[in-house]
Amino acid sequence: MKPNLKDYIIKQSSFLENDFCDETIIKLQEIEKSEWLKHAYYNNQTGELVSNGNQELDITYANHLDNTRVIIEKMWHSIANYIDSFKYPWFTAWRGFSPIRYNRYTLNQKMNYHCDHIHSLFDGDRKGIPILSCLGLLNDDYEGGEFLILDDLKIELKKGDLLIFPSNFMYPHRVKPVLEGVRYSYISWVW
Repeated sequence: MKPNLKDYIIKQSSFLENDFCDETIIKLQEIEKSEWLKHAYYNNQTGELVSNGNQELDITYANHLDNTRVIIEKMWHSIANYIDSFKYPWFTAWRGFSPIRYNRYTLNQKMNYHCDHIHSLFDGDRKGIPILSCLGLLNDDYEGGEFLILDDLKIELKKGDLLIFPSNFMYPHRVKPVLEGVRYSYISWVW
């Protein structure tokens, strides 16, 4: 086992090419306003979905985009490499990953500290728990919107980077408010 929690946070620089990221953002901007929803999260204590109103980011699942299929294919290899890199005999398999969710953060929007224990991913045919979070950044021409994990460890993400880390309670993370511009990212969870 690796002794440091940071050892399980892996950044793949330039996972996506800059032109591909730009093209993806253009396609996301063309999506109907009604296809973007306010993010909400499950409150385990109340059993309800909760949103922070206008401070909450906007999300969409754009599985119909060709770009989404390209990201999925590339991500499969990165997930396999992540798991293989540890060479743990008890950590050799995974069953799949969730559809890609695109995130859009506009002025003052953020994501509060949380960990990715996402129950709603497994209310249907899939059975399991999220074991890895795969977060990609599509642009970096905004102010604010820093990604913080663990005890406020700031991860410098650039356009096209992919970050993979465990989805458990030991990896709380957040996105600070965007101060200028629009931040586009995507996320998928491995199970």
